Amino acid sequence: MLISFGGPVSGAWAEPALVSRFAARAEELGYQGYWTFQRLLVGAGQDLDPVYRRVLDPMLTLAYAAACTRTIRLGVAVLNLPYLSPAYLAKQAATLDVLSGGRAVLGLGTGWSEPEFRATGSDPRPRGRRTEEYLAVLRTLWNDPVAGFAGDLYEVPPSVMDPRPVRPGGPPILLGGTAEVALRRAGRLADGWVSSSRASFAEISRGVRIVRQAAEQAGRDPDAVQIVVRGVVAAGRRDDSLPLSGDWSQIRAGAERFAEAGVTELFYDLNWDPVIGSPEAEARRAADRAEEILTRLAPAG
Repeated sequence: MLISFGGPVSGAWAEPALVSRFAARAEELGYQGYWTFQRLLVGAGQDLDPVYRRVLDPMLTLAYAAACTRTIRLGVAVLNLPYLSPAYLAKQAATLDVLSGGRAVLGLGTGWSEPEFRATGSDPRPRGRRTEEYLAVLRTLWNDPVAGFAGDLYEVPPSVMDPRPVRPGGPPILLGGTAEVALRRAGRLADGWVSSSRASFAEISRGVRIVRQAAEQAGRDPDAVQIVVRGVVAAGRRDDSLPLSGDWSQIRAGAERFAEAGVTELFYDLNWDPVIGSPEAEARRAADRAEEILTRLAPAG
C-alpha cells in the first residue's frame, strides 16, 4: 500500500509558503502522493464543517506544488464534475500532467452541495449517465487523433486538443461515491475508487469488495483497480471510530488495517485536524503540528 499525504488546501495552513514547503517535504520523506480536494463556496447559513470554509482551488494548488517537486504524484479527491465542462477539465488535467511530467491523478465526484449546484448552474442528475459521458469525453480528447463525442448530455465536435497528457491514456481517473451503484461504476469504468472523508472502515472494506467485484464482472483485472482512501488523522486522541487516531503506533496499526482490506493507497489528510485546517487556527501552530505528524508518519519512519 502506498502512503501519501493530503496537503495544505484548507484553513490556516493553506497559504503559498506552506503549500510549497509541505509539497517538497512530503516528497523528501518518501510520501508517494500529494492530494487536494474541492470546495467552491459555502452558502450563507449552510451548516458545514470548518474544513470547508476556506479552501484553495485544488488544480491550481497542485500546479503550484508541481513546481516545487519532481517525483511525487499529484491528485485531487475529488473534483465535482457537474460544475465544469469535460472539455475544460480535459485541458486543465492535461496541462497539469504536462507541467508535472506525467504525475497527475484525477478523482471525480458528482457533488452534494445545493448552493454549489446553483452557483455553477449545474445539475448532477442523471448521475450515472452524466459520469459515463463525462469520462468518454475526457478520454477521446486525451487519446484520439481527432476527438469527437455525441451524447445526451455532452457533445464534442470533431476536434484536436493539444498538448496531450504525458502519461499514455491520460491521467488515471478515480471515481468517488458510497452508494453501491457508484461503487460498481468505479470498478466498471474508472481506474479506481477514492473514498470520502466520512467513510468508516467498515464502509471502505465494503467499497473495496464491491469495486473489485464489479471490475472482475466487467472483464477487468480486479487487482489493477486503484483503491485510494482519504485517511482523516486524529493524532494524540484515540477514537475507536477513527482507525487513524491515537498515538503514532496506533495510527500506523490503523493504516495496516486498510492495507489488509485491499486498499492500494492511503493518504493522511491533515486538513480535517481543527488545529491545522480550521479557518480560525493560528498559521504557525498549524504548520508545526502538520510538520510533526508528517514526519512521524513518514513511510520510512
